[in-house]
Amino acid sequence: MRIEAYTQVQQLYQSQAVSKANKTDAVKMTDKVSISSIGKDIQTAKAALAGAPDVRESLTAPIKAQIDNGTYSVSNESFAAKLLQKYDEMR
Repeated sequence: MRIEAYTQVQQLYQSQAVSKANKTDAVKMTDKVSISSIGKDIQTAKAALAGAPDVRESLTAPIKAQIDNGTYSVSNESFAAKLLQKYDEMR
């Protein structure tokens, strides 16, 4: 049995393994992120909504004042009509 031939074959495979490792080091991958124009528009809309108040005080202030004064009243007929309308929408 010749041991020299085995070591020569082993050296051959080791040199190829090293060269493959060097090739992968030479290639550098970079990540790239791009945002579409629709995404930019959505971000702009979100920023505009974040700056707007959730409740329009010009509409709610008179009703709050009436409730505080005890003068706010709801028509039973209009309440029942709206309740039935919502019930029909849910069906």
